[in-house]
Amino acid sequence: MIKVSDHAKLKAVQLMSDDGFDAAVDYIRVGVKSGGCSGLEYVLKFDKAKQDLDQVFEDNGIKIIIDKKSILYLAGTVLEYSGGLNGKGFVFNNPNASRTCGCGESFSL
Repeated sequence: MIKVSDHAKLKAVQLMSDDGFDAAVDYIRVGVKSGGCSGLEYVLKFDKAKQDLDQVFEDNGIKIIIDKKSILYLAGTVLEYSGGLNGKGFVFNNPNASRTCGCGESFSL
């Protein structure tokens, strides 16, 4: 469903630990909501609990939960991490997006 690059995994594990989460048992919640300059906006946060309508996926040792309404928008997405001086942090490489904004935080289909 969603792939996690090696660099994104390393950064996610570090950030989860810094925020009191354990990557071995806790989740990264990924979703989509209305908003942003392109119409849809990505949601990314850490979570300790799965909700009834969530789907759980695991890639590269990272557990990801996605709410049912976001699954179709995110199929095939790769979660990457871009660091450095011009880095943006976590980046979504979404093959379903027909247009993205300059910051990469929102998209449209």
